[in-house]
Amino acid sequence: MPSLTALRKKRKRTPAGLRAVGMFVVAASLALALGGCTELDTTAPAAARAEGASATAQARFGTVDCREVKCIALTFDAGPSENSARLLDILKEKQVPATFFLLGKRHIEKYPELAARMAAEGHEVASHTWDHKILTRISPAQIRDELERTDDAIQRITGKRPTLMRPPQGRTDDTVHRICRELGLSEILWSVTAKDYATTDSALITKRVLAQATRDGIILLHDLYQGTVPAVPGIIDALKERGYVFVTVPQLLAPGKAEPGKVYRP
Repeated sequence: MPSLTALRKKRKRTPAGLRAVGMFVVAASLALALGGCTELDTTAPAAARAEGASATAQARFGTVDCREVKCIALTFDAGPSENSARLLDILKEKQVPATFFLLGKRHIEKYPELAARMAAEGHEVASHTWDHKILTRISPAQIRDELERTDDAIQRITGKRPTLMRPPQGRTDDTVHRICRELGLSEILWSVTAKDYATTDSALITKRVLAQATRDGIILLHDLYQGTVPAVPGIIDALKERGYVFVTVPQLLAPGKAEPGKVYRP
């Protein structure tokens, strides 16, 4: 990058229009350098299914094939919570599978029986880190600790080690990708958010989800907020009326499989 002295000298000889362009480029370069930004390369569910189909000779996955039906995935972050038992009752009554991205501290360690119930009732149990630290702001060793502690706790409770994780606030970068690859974890983002962390209005949460829902969508909700669980029955009923079939994230990608270190988003 040129020095400020060199830039001043060039400024005297440069026309105003070109000078403006040059300063924009320098500012943009500084922003990228300071922000540590990298372009996020994501894989859509349909692309994952296509890759899996070629590798498995069009094999079906269980009773649901999202190549043929209109699938959508319901996911919940930051549990288990005091509201999770009621949520699990609703999902069981509606016969809807979900994917739970669980926190360790004050969540799994406080409600281990709910984490076990999620797995026992056929839901996908995944990681949302131990303490919800923003992974792009901490060291590689801390990233690894956030992920491994949560994976260890989930495996101890459910007997199965997670293969999926969701980075807090969806913030990720090349370092997070590399560590996830080493730990056998795929990163799952979302396409639908009700921003339920900012409202207790269940009707508004329902409205926001329904407005954004599309085929292959991944819905992000948080069962620890008071307005969310009461909204779930209406969300499920309305989407079923529209012809959607609810699946877990692995079912959404099948016959493809989530690859460690890759990021998936509709």
